[in-house]
Amino acid sequence: MIIEIEHATYRKEGLTLLKDVSWQVAPGEHWALLGLNGSGKTTLLNLINGYFWPSEGTVRVLGHRFGEVDLRALRRAIGWVSTSLQEKLYVSDRVQNIVISGKHATIGLYDHIEEEDIELARSLIAKLGCSHLWDREFRTCSQGEKQKLLIARALMAKPRILILDEPCNGLDLFSRERLLDSIKELAESPDAPTLIYVTHHTEEILPVFTHTLLIRQGEIVRSGRNEDVLTSDVLSGFYDSPVVVEQHGERVYVRIGD
Repeated sequence: MIIEIEHATYRKEGLTLLKDVSWQVAPGEHWALLGLNGSGKTTLLNLINGYFWPSEGTVRVLGHRFGEVDLRALRRAIGWVSTSLQEKLYVSDRVQNIVISGKHATIGLYDHIEEEDIELARSLIAKLGCSHLWDREFRTCSQGEKQKLLIARALMAKPRILILDEPCNGLDLFSRERLLDSIKELAESPDAPTLIYVTHHTEEILPVFTHTLLIRQGEIVRSGRNEDVLTSDVLSGFYDSPVVVEQHGERVYVRIGD
């Protein structure tokens, strides 16, 4: 299994932030992680990355059980793209340097740049449709372009798992769709890592994400294939309010029920 969590509970300062979580991600699967703000999504991601340790239960990532593996080495196999990272980067850096720094997960470049690193960065930037941004200052890029560049940065380390943490936040409709198109192409490439797409909008769940996990108040409500999870009945129970699921093309939209 790529990810295998068994009956994991996480407590902090007397609060139970995750409760009896069990989840498996098999090779070849791409998952969406759906939950409202404060549902426990980020806590679960921190658990997968080994930043949080389960109070109870077991966690295995890429076949390694926590407690029997060097988590620093394991984290190098996991890319995590979040809008919060943008605030930590040097906005005056050139685009290619932002991307290349992902090889060592550093803020800024401090190591000698190899020609192969430059070529990999160039190919990743091109793959995400951003070749025209080469040698631009990062701060001159649009929000959507920055998100694509952060994905390219994460791919520099050739991760086996890539977490996209609400990548469409703050994007307008057109920028969102362009970013989703790039994510679709990435997911369909033969060398794609396992993708975990975190969102609270069902319409962002592309067909390449065949499975969805629903999390609420630190508990998993349902997980499985989209056709079994993204239904009016299941989501009405999940949101604790009547909703209607409507299919438009290959995407799922939710509206409040009558």
